[in-house]
Amino acid sequence: MSTPIYAVGDIHGQLDMLHAALARIEAEGGPDARIVFLGDYVDRGPDSRGVLDLLIEGQRAGRNWIMVKGNHDRMMTRFVQDCEIADGRLPITLNWLDPRLGGRTTLASYGVEVADNDRIHQVYDRARAAVPQAHIDFVNGLPLYHQEDELLFVHAGIRPGLPLEHQVEDDLVWIRQEFLHDARAHPWLIVHGHTPVDRAEHCGNRVNLDAGAGYGRPLATAVFEGPRCWLLTDAGRVPLVPNPR
Repeated sequence: MSTPIYAVGDIHGQLDMLHAALARIEAEGGPDARIVFLGDYVDRGPDSRGVLDLLIEGQRAGRNWIMVKGNHDRMMTRFVQDCEIADGRLPITLNWLDPRLGGRTTLASYGVEVADNDRIHQVYDRARAAVPQAHIDFVNGLPLYHQEDELLFVHAGIRPGLPLEHQVEDDLVWIRQEFLHDARAHPWLIVHGHTPVDRAEHCGNRVNLDAGAGYGRPLATAVFEGPRCWLLTDAGRVPLVPNPR
């Protein structure tokens, strides 16, 4: 039997939900359980700073954790480092400080309040002073994917048909329609987040674990043994089987 691998969907600053998910995993798999986190650790939820603190602490302690980078994580660091307010993959009218994306909530977790009449460079200066360099270094050092046997863990997805070594960062953290609407088999079962759904879903060639924690819905946690997978709930494992097409 394959060694279980646990996966946690998009956290989005929901520290309490993350603690609960880790407790469920440890209760089933023990303190050394192998966990892959699918990115989007910040924005929208109330404690992005606390989430990053916990993940960094786990990494320093040598926990068996793998964290991949999400688009929200990248937006945060690009703003704090370079005052980049809008990712090129966003609509021209949308930027990281827009309430729909949650950058203001992330900054509030660092004690930086943003007023509607603040100039961007004023916010940038306060953010640069408040966000620890260790948080920026952590996000910048995150891998874009993790491949293990029959599974590929990535934040958003892949560009179908393109070899893994030719995939580009913008697709791995941002892609949606070209990936989501492709029903062909990939070389791996792809485990991803990024596109929120009402509940975690298995689509045959991919598993989406963004169940909307950023919007207050439960944080999805799954366990994989090879390509077989289950949702991990307070009541134990619940099979996650492919949706009929």
